[in-house]
Amino acid sequence: MTPEKIALVQDSFAKVAPIAPQAGAAFYDRLFEIAPEVRPMFKDDLTDQAAKLMTTLGVVVKGLTDLPKIIPVAEQLARRHVSYGVTEDQYGPVGAALIDTLSAGLGDDFTPEVKAAWEDAYATLSGVMIAAAYHEETVA
Repeated sequence: MTPEKIALVQDSFAKVAPIAPQAGAAFYDRLFEIAPEVRPMFKDDLTDQAAKLMTTLGVVVKGLTDLPKIIPVAEQLARRHVSYGVTEDQYGPVGAALIDTLSAGLGDDFTPEVKAAWEDAYATLSGVMIAAAYHEETVA
């Protein structure tokens, strides 16, 4: 990711952070709308899950300036998600729900450039996570 794209992601996330609880809830509402098959993976009360999502997203966004430092954390998170039943094809709807949530939350501030930066960030990290969880050889 370019420094410019990283700045766009970080600046736009700073605008979402004050409404983190609402953004987290909106994300899951959108995810379950476009991928209802994932709903059984979650508890009925998503308050804690939404808070964890926004906290994790904040850490990742902050860490974009030092990708080598956050990649091992993302890989570990991805491997853990496999045990929850997450499949490789579910990363697509998660990305779509994220983009839709950011678009709704940022309104006019979600410019085409901001959208492209977020799509790049998600593609980068989801690619790392998918590779770690589903494509790495296990060393015995």
